[in-house]
Order: sequence, then C-alpha cells, then structure tokens
Amino acid sequence: MHPNPQRWRLAPALALGASLAACSHPAHPSWDPRSAASYLDAREAWWSSWGPAARDQGTFCVSCHTALPYALARPALDATDATAAAAQRQLLKNVSRRVQLWTVVKPYYPNQAPASRGTEAVLNALILSSEDARHGHLGSTTRAALEEMWALQETSGANAGAWPWIQFNNEPWEAYDSAYYGAVLAALAVGTAPESYRSSAAIQEPLARLRAYLVRAYATQSPLNRIMLLWASTRLSGLLDCERRGALLDEIWSDQRADGGWSTGALVGAWRPKDGSALVTQSDAFATGLILLALRDAGIPSDPRLERARNWLISQQSALSGRWDAASLNRHRNRLFDKAAKFMDDAATAFAVLALTPSSGAAPVPGCELRQTFESGNDAFRRFM
Repeated sequence: MHPNPQRWRLAPALALGASLAACSHPAHPSWDPRSAASYLDAREAWWSSWGPAARDQGTFCVSCHTALPYALARPALDATDATAAAAQRQLLKNVSRRVQLWTVVKPYYPNQAPASRGTEAVLNALILSSEDARHGHLGSTTRAALEEMWALQETSGANAGAWPWIQFNNEPWEAYDSAYYGAVLAALAVGTAPESYRSSAAIQEPLARLRAYLVRAYATQSPLNRIMLLWASTRLSGLLDCERRGALLDEIWSDQRADGGWSTGALVGAWRPKDGSALVTQSDAFATGLILLALRDAGIPSDPRLERARNWLISQQSALSGRWDAASLNRHRNRLFDKAAKFMDDAATAFAVLALTPSSGAAPVPGCELRQTFESGNDAFRRFM
C-alpha cells in the first residue's frame, strides 16, 4: 500500500491542474521599454523647466504626479540607455541641492509652509533612499534627508507618527486623506534605505510612531491608500498583519474589472470631482500598475487573474507615445489644451513600468506566505477536480 494514500490520490489531480494552468496561459505580449523611457524622460525634462514648477535657489518642485513616480520608475529602464537619462540626473541633483540647502531654501509653498516642508522632506528621503539602494550605500546627503524627515514627524494628536501634508483638495495625493499616503511613502523610504538603516538605534522611537500611526489609521483609509500600504509592507515589517492582508487581497480581487484592470476612481472612496463631472471608473494604468506591483512584491503566487491584469496593462501602452493613460480624479481635462491633463498619465506610465520590470528589495510579510501558498494550492485543486 502507498505510505500516504490521500497524497497519492491528490498528486495526479494537482499535476493535471498545473499542466492545464500552464497550457491555458500563452506567452506574455510584449511592451516597449524604450518608448516608455522616452516618454518619461521628456515629461520630467518638461516639468523641471516648466515655469510654474520653478522654486527658490534655482531649484524646482518635486511633484507627486510626475517627478516622484519618475524617480522611482526610471532606474528600472536604465538598460534602455548606456547611461542614466539627463532628466534623471537633473532630478537627483535638484533633490540633493534642496536637502543641502534645507535651512535656507524657501518651502515649495510658503503659504502652507509646515505642510510643504513635511511633504518635501518625505519625498526627498524616498527619492534619495531609492537611489542609494541601487548602489548599496547610504550617502551623507540621504542621511541628511532622512534626518530632516524625522525632524518634521508629528509627535502628538490624531496624526502622531505622520507628517504635515500639502492640501490642495486634489486626489489621490494632495487631499484630505493624503497624510496617510505621505506616511506610507516615509515607510517606503525607511524600508528601502540600504545598510540596515531601518535597524538604526537612533530611529527606533520615531519609527515606532510611524508604524503605530499606519496601523491605527488603517481602518478608515480608502482602498487606494490601503493598497499603497500593502506595497510598503514589502519593504518594512510591522505594517500589515496577515488578517488585514488577507481581507485586503479579497477586496482587491473583488474590485478587478472584467477586462482585467482596476480603476483608480473606484478606489478613492466617497471622492467626487470638484467640477461636478462624472468620476471615471473604467480600468486605468495607474491603479492596475500599482496593484500589480504590490501583489507581485507581496509574493502573491501566479494566478490567472494576475495574468489577465498584466496582459491588459501591456495592451494599453500607446504605440505612438510609449505612455499609459489615466484620467484626472479632480476635473475633466482636455489633453490638447490643459497642461495638467498628462499628470495622471505620468504616474500611470511610471507605475506600469514598475509593475512590468523586475522587482528589487521586496520581501513578503513574514508568516503570511505559507498560508497564501496553501490557499492557492487548495483553489487550484478545487478548480481541476
């Protein structure tokens, strides 16, 4: 008799399931990294020289819609160029200069100085930490940026552990709930920084405040903010327990649209455009790219739903411009006449690139991987029995 009869009976069924799953998914369609790089470089070069983006001391504003996504995504496309893009070097030089001039340079928005400083400090720290992680060394300017970030963390009140955040009543990055988004970016900065920065004795108290805030405020966040936290949890532990992670995964799958994508407009809660226009809820590349990135880095096993999402995302790249599209959540914009109309496209393109290129520095939430693998195996078995 077979030493384990139940296992003996299950093995052929599981093998058949794996075989059928492999046969049902053709090779991935292709996308064009070079044209994506060209689009992103051109947009960042335009932003850095655009008059309204200019700031004190010959610097320019780092935006959540164009410059930050560019800084995170562009290094993944370095293989398309012999050297880093000029726009990429210019952005890093700009951020470093503002860090070095921190005590004398004016805030991005003097009329919202505390919020402007808090927002910039987090963005600077994340951009420089991500760059240093590529080289495995935490530079002095990045250490200064992280120190400037911690110095502005709120230590009391409802937002203790977060940062003052710029408020322009614009979703998804400058609205009433964006302090949480900013705290997630700070967690990404800490978790991304090389040389075991997250374990530094000097930051354990403010880091504990940050973790406590992200856990405490989680229940009231929009799905979009919770998905951002899922991504951050692959860089920094203690942000998302297995129960919340499992519930969030269920929510993500339930929000997937028939075409395989996700909609940013469907993930921002009760938000409505300020001009009274209808909120766009069709699939877009920002939400789909972010979710694919978060799921992949969280170690979610291969799944037909992921394949559909990835194939949809690849199919949406423009053959002419290399970009991916996403609509504004704040007002109807005409791409021909409105300079801000491409801001969401910039973020969508960057997150599509992040989702479609190899990951680095990600680690699934400890203790959750085994349960996810077991559940995935059960699902595969049930489908093919």
